[in-house]
Amino acid sequence: MGTAHRNHCNRCLWSKHVDQAPGDRANACMGCMEPVGVTLKREGQDKHGKEKLGDVMLVHQCTTCGAININRIAADDPEDLIVKVFDISNTQPSPLSAETLSELEKQAITLLSEKEKPLLLERLFGKSF
Repeated sequence: MGTAHRNHCNRCLWSKHVDQAPGDRANACMGCMEPVGVTLKREGQDKHGKEKLGDVMLVHQCTTCGAININRIAADDPEDLIVKVFDISNTQPSPLSAETLSELEKQAITLLSEKEKPLLLERLFGKSF
């Protein structure tokens, strides 16, 4: 979990909508990107057909245009805020609009569910947590 290519604030986890494609800085929107959920990067399947899960990723949504993207967390991101974003995204009823949920589905982004919280905590704090 490095910090070489950070695209969000390591104090509040918010970002700015500056890219059309990762790293291009070509987006004219410039809206604020709110962290709305947490997912794990999907890395295909291992040799036994089990899904391989990679880095913890923040799901951001632009407050101006509604665009959604995912961003890898960094080592110095505050774990308590990541867990807070996770907890809020798992509040019932969902705080996310039907349009947002539909867009997540279109992009094949699956937010971590409450039953996956132990996995998130392990990824953030290690197995001894």
